[in-house]
Amino acid sequence: MNRTLSTPRPFLASALFALGLCAFFPSTRAAEPELPNIMVFLVDDMGVMDTSVPFLTDEAGAPKRYPLNDFYRTPSMERLAKQGIRFNQFYAMSVCSPTRISIMTGQNAARHRATNWINPWQNNAGPQGPPEWDWKGLDSRDITLPGLLRKQGYHTIHVGKGHFGPEETEGADPANLGFDINLAGRSIGAPGSYYAEKNYGKGTKRERSAVPHLDQYHGTDTFLTEALTIETKKLVADAVKSDTPFYLYFAHYAVHAPFESDPRFADHYRDSGKPENAQAFATLVEGMDKSLGDMLDQFEELGVAENTLVFFLGDNGSDAPLGDQHEVACAAPLRGKKGAHYEGGMRVPFIAAWAKRDPDNAWQKKLPIPAGTIQGQVANVTDLYPTLLKLVDAKNPKGHAVDGRPLQTLLTGQADADRPEEFLMHYPHAPHRSNYFTVWRNGDWKAIYHALPEVKTTGGFIQFEGGHYQLFNLKEDPYEQNNLADQEPEVLKRMIEEMRTALDRDDAVFPVSEDGKPLKPVVP
Repeated sequence: MNRTLSTPRPFLASALFALGLCAFFPSTRAAEPELPNIMVFLVDDMGVMDTSVPFLTDEAGAPKRYPLNDFYRTPSMERLAKQGIRFNQFYAMSVCSPTRISIMTGQNAARHRATNWINPWQNNAGPQGPPEWDWKGLDSRDITLPGLLRKQGYHTIHVGKGHFGPEETEGADPANLGFDINLAGRSIGAPGSYYAEKNYGKGTKRERSAVPHLDQYHGTDTFLTEALTIETKKLVADAVKSDTPFYLYFAHYAVHAPFESDPRFADHYRDSGKPENAQAFATLVEGMDKSLGDMLDQFEELGVAENTLVFFLGDNGSDAPLGDQHEVACAAPLRGKKGAHYEGGMRVPFIAAWAKRDPDNAWQKKLPIPAGTIQGQVANVTDLYPTLLKLVDAKNPKGHAVDGRPLQTLLTGQADADRPEEFLMHYPHAPHRSNYFTVWRNGDWKAIYHALPEVKTTGGFIQFEGGHYQLFNLKEDPYEQNNLADQEPEVLKRMIEEMRTALDRDDAVFPVSEDGKPLKPVVP
């Protein structure tokens, strides 16, 4: 198996140096390393309600359970949440590639311009989509988080879904983007199959989406999520043996379609009353959760849990096969799902914790994350980049614009009065559920601009209420049932003006009219 696409000399050198030190000074190894280990555990298409962990809160800020929390089984997420902090207003872009590139760069999708999911084989700007959008995604010239962490002394490991660039580009291989090792990552956004019996897609009608580097499991009964976990544990053990800090970006293909049931957990949902596809989706969620628990267990077994920081998150809203993207269904009580401009399409789970609590640990003193707490301030995926650079004293290169802000204050459970409660989501494409939209969140208000009054869907044409605009007060109407665009004209005007300012700041690109003019938000 080609687990390691390239063996970096810095890693070998550090390993040999460490072995030499152990030979001459066997008892001088410090109890705590100069750098902490980091795991970013990214789940595909997992929304904020696809878990038994309640992220939504009541008026007093206490966690509030809803029926979907009782449908899903995620004990490892519960374990992580008990020993750390979870955010109940954490945002991602509403489709996958934009979020993944935002994590890598710290930039909003409007700025890095990979504003749509990247089709591996053809430019998918869509009808009237901006010709300047960045379909090619990332390449080796780009500043990336793993690249900067590698310069800081980290061994950088990519596992699972890449989706940073199309086929036959540098971005198709994460090893070109700052990772020392790439396991199973390529241009594809969904696996050919989760089943090893189907060779994870190789040799099937979904050959083009086959998952690479796992040939030794072909023909067995090893579910894809489990195979990735087994191999990841080997890579982490190698890094620990070399006495090298690791940055592990573990990006599961789960819980993305195809909704193939994980047989290890199917019995848990047979009597749920949910459709077969929804049951299969739930098994994918539980399999992902087992993987999380297996990694936490391994960190403890290797003796590095106290020095390992874990960030758990989803890459966009839920795609559970329950209801329409404009309804309260798969993310109930939130409205919408993946690809949509509603909260169910943009709000994702985010948990931060040390893999094992130790208040006397030097790194945990530097970043003291309280146990079992909920953070209610707005944050988003662009914040991971500056947070991790600040934690390890790495510098962002001059000239590389960053939209995210460090999360250190929020991670300690405190309020950050200086932090804007803002988020920009720009999607100048069609057709993908909701089409040609821009979302601007500021405080309690959320404005949505639709570049066209009609959007084409698989069911024909629908007319958005309020024409081009939607306006919601999320404090009073968290489930987005009351469009206030007509009732609050001054608020709408202010919000669209702010939206335009943010888009201009990021030098965003726009869908184009039939005569080739950019369809920028129009201030009412």
